[in-house]
Amino acid sequence: MAATKNKKILALFDVDGTLTVARKKIAPAMAQFMKDLRDRIVVGVVGGSDLVKQKEQIGDDVTEQYDYSFSENGLCAYKDGKLIHEKSLVEHIGEDKMKEFLNFVLKYLADVDCPVKRGTFVEWRTGMLNISPIGRACSREERNAFEKFDLEAGVRKKMVKVLEEKFGDSYGLKFSIGGQISFDVFPKGWDKTYCLQFVENEGYDEIHFFGDKTHAGGNDHEIFEDPRTIGHTVEKWEDTMAICKELFFK
Repeated sequence: MAATKNKKILALFDVDGTLTVARKKIAPAMAQFMKDLRDRIVVGVVGGSDLVKQKEQIGDDVTEQYDYSFSENGLCAYKDGKLIHEKSLVEHIGEDKMKEFLNFVLKYLADVDCPVKRGTFVEWRTGMLNISPIGRACSREERNAFEKFDLEAGVRKKMVKVLEEKFGDSYGLKFSIGGQISFDVFPKGWDKTYCLQFVENEGYDEIHFFGDKTHAGGNDHEIFEDPRTIGHTVEKWEDTMAICKELFFK
């Protein structure tokens, strides 16, 4: 007998390191598990990447397979397969400030020393920028090597500190390290808590959040700590599955 869906419980999931291996497609077992979970509770995905990348990892039908699909932290928001919200970074801060910020970033990146450099150092997204000192065009092996290098060298932490001092207050920008090779840039308040405005008044008794970068400075930290959510820290998608089984399948 099929379980009755509890429409009073919502679970929101980060993508990389939570539903998938970083930048990889969701495992078939996890994809099926999420379908089964949706039969029991309301589910949503909230990632920093744009919708194109979310579809690459979760599936072209992500906006239909999940009750909520929040890409770019919810700046592109879908509910029940329909677009309900979209907001642009450049409209928010203006072209002149955007140009000044990008010019500074590109000059800084030119002097950054790391084992290799590839292409796509700044990726433009609708509601944020993603900055990668090694370049997003790096291979899987280069990505893994940079992550290890950065843990010791602190390239991203140092760059974020400089940008925070120069642009944090004056431009109202927030910087959040996530994944293996990059960090996000967005207006303050546009972190993953941004998506909560679309669910907090929908009558849920519980809003759970699952993420791997829940530490201070990580891109899951704010929503993990938010009083509106019940936060769960995971290290891989298998952890997510195990916790959900314990919480929602008994």
